[in-house]
Amino acid sequence: MSGNTLTETGSTYSKAVGFVYLFNLIVGTGALTMPLAFQNAGWMLSLIVIVLLAGFSYMTVTFVLETMATANATLFLHKKTDLVYSRQESLHANTGDSIDPIDVMAEAHTATVQEELDERSPLLKSEEKDYREDIFDIIERVELGKMAELFFNKVGVILFYLCMVLYLYGDLAIYAVAVPKSLRDVICTFKRTSNGTGNDTTSCENLTLRNSDPCWKSSNLDRVSVYRIMVAVFSVALGPFTFFNVQKTKYLQLFTTVTRWLAFMIMIVLTIIRLANNNGQGHPKVADFEGIPNLFGVCVYSFMCHHSLPSLVTPISNKSKLFIMVFVDFVLILLFYSLMSFTGAFAFHEPKDIYTLSFLPDPCDTKQPITNSKVLQYYLVLFPVFTLSTSFPIISITLRNNLKTMFYREDRPFSWFVDRIVFPLAAISLPIVIALATDEVEFLVGITGSYAGAGIQYVIPAALVLVSRRAVRANPSVSMLKNRFTSPFKHTFWVILVFIWAFLAISFVTVNHILTNK
Repeated sequence: MSGNTLTETGSTYSKAVGFVYLFNLIVGTGALTMPLAFQNAGWMLSLIVIVLLAGFSYMTVTFVLETMATANATLFLHKKTDLVYSRQESLHANTGDSIDPIDVMAEAHTATVQEELDERSPLLKSEEKDYREDIFDIIERVELGKMAELFFNKVGVILFYLCMVLYLYGDLAIYAVAVPKSLRDVICTFKRTSNGTGNDTTSCENLTLRNSDPCWKSSNLDRVSVYRIMVAVFSVALGPFTFFNVQKTKYLQLFTTVTRWLAFMIMIVLTIIRLANNNGQGHPKVADFEGIPNLFGVCVYSFMCHHSLPSLVTPISNKSKLFIMVFVDFVLILLFYSLMSFTGAFAFHEPKDIYTLSFLPDPCDTKQPITNSKVLQYYLVLFPVFTLSTSFPIISITLRNNLKTMFYREDRPFSWFVDRIVFPLAAISLPIVIALATDEVEFLVGITGSYAGAGIQYVIPAALVLVSRRAVRANPSVSMLKNRFTSPFKHTFWVILVFIWAFLAISFVTVNHILTNK
């Protein structure tokens, strides 16, 4: 996502389609780490935390929507001022008179107010396409980066891009770990089974396979070596896309959506059947505060949608009752997350940090296997491979573009080597190094969500809405007009509450990591 993106909406779609798109946008990779996080934090405490986090996330989504409307009004007024200036420039061209900026602003202000009062009087009759009945209509797609440039000072813009870049690095690291880890588990499990040895090389002490275990019997390769080989294969296969420009096509989006929801439904049905047959092996505590820091990061990551709202909301043709649509989406997502996390936490002794891996045969499973179907087992395990692999190039290109924007200086353009080689390498190198160093997906999701994710989901939306409201009050052309996209949480108290919540949450997570030496 380039921070300077400002484009027309293109083709539009209905509110129902937007509802589905928002649901699909939020429910992604983070959901696969929630069952383990729920089990570690305790079922009751986890339920309280996820409801609280869903509420704060919805609140900051309304902040972003309000800022989008304010940005549209601000840009529209700038465009109108430019039109007035051009008209006065042409009128004074023959007389040689100078143009008074105060007269320009006054005329633009008068025209803006008059248009609100009289729909039949656009500023320039020849510029009907620039006329709006409501200047706060979200018509132009204004990305978060553009909003930051409109309302933040230079330091604020730099901090925005820094936060965005860190989040994207974390996102790529999660993908670079999840795909090779899934492939490793498929390969090693398949090899042991095909050799007729079962899983007899593993220890049942912790009901988990260790990285030091051989991938299969009579092999010199242990599991961590195979994992790192898969990281190398993943890097070679998908890394080169970062040097080019690719887009996720409509058909690829359809494919990933269908495979994702089919996988989620299969997992929920299988765990419900196991629990209904009294074969559940999980016994989570009611509350365990040691699991809160990771649960916080996982939940923040799982409710992330703020950076993509402009691209998703702007094309919606009818934006009436937009906040109600988003609220219903959040309620359904909360119910879905709770259902999948609770069933997973109680169905398995210890869900894997990539939840789909829990559905592979467990050598120490004392109950009946959750499914004997090899097709379902390998479909679920390979599902993250398909969906995440298609997203990795898109996110890496987005990171590359944000890095360029953050370091760009008009007086010093990038050379070809820096532009085409250095920035793509900078985008993919760190995630690959992190993937080679660790295979703990839950930890990476927790860290990414707790810090950069909290910045994007809490701090940036609250700061944007606070500064944009001040800008509206300072501009007489806008302040006297009603913004129908004003957040329901319009009192400054809610903005301050978000800042306090973000500070306390990040501080708690940091102190916990220090005390537990994580």
